[in-house]
Amino acid sequence: MKVRILRQKSADSEPYWESFSYDGPMEQSVAGLLDYLNFHDDIRTADGEKTDRILWECSCMQGVCGACAMVINGRPALACETFLKDLKGKEITIRPLQKFPVVRDLVVDRSSIQENLKKTNLYIDEYQPSEKESHAQQYLAAKCLKCGLCLEVCPNYVNGNTFYGAVFVNDCFLVSARNREQRGEIRKAYRQHFESDCSKALSCMDVCPMKIPILSFLTMR
Repeated sequence: MKVRILRQKSADSEPYWESFSYDGPMEQSVAGLLDYLNFHDDIRTADGEKTDRILWECSCMQGVCGACAMVINGRPALACETFLKDLKGKEITIRPLQKFPVVRDLVVDRSSIQENLKKTNLYIDEYQPSEKESHAQQYLAAKCLKCGLCLEVCPNYVNGNTFYGAVFVNDCFLVSARNREQRGEIRKAYRQHFESDCSKALSCMDVCPMKIPILSFLTMR
């Protein structure tokens, strides 16, 4: 199997493609594939040229941290939850998320997600629940990994603009549900950084690894 990876030596350098050969089990995940390619000190491309180890991020390897988010065969996904046997064709294409600055290879800087939350002072502070708690929805919203897949696929999100995307909606709902006194400010931030620019494409729901029903949070007013 041929594996094409879009690489980049630094944030300021030009990206380039490198191809590798893989002849391991197809039950392997893409994360396992990257480990396989990086296993030996003497790493070579499909053409036999020596190259550097492929940089990528991982932590839990169980689909609950979101660190290994990347674009696999044109679709944003977690590498640890994407298996080779489920991919079509005899070639795999892997590239970093494009909506975030590349640090190196498949590693990107997703700090803008947290920075946007900080800009709007989106914190629960003192817990002040509603009389009738929406526990089921709060649990779903709290499962957000901040992986960035929803922003990668969103047609309205551009890093650095004032539209913060689905990941922001999750936290708006969560904070509003847990602190009554902050609801006015949260709804104001929601209208400013999400409501007016969301085209309701809902592609965010298609790629969310936690299957968060973003649609149910869009009724916030």
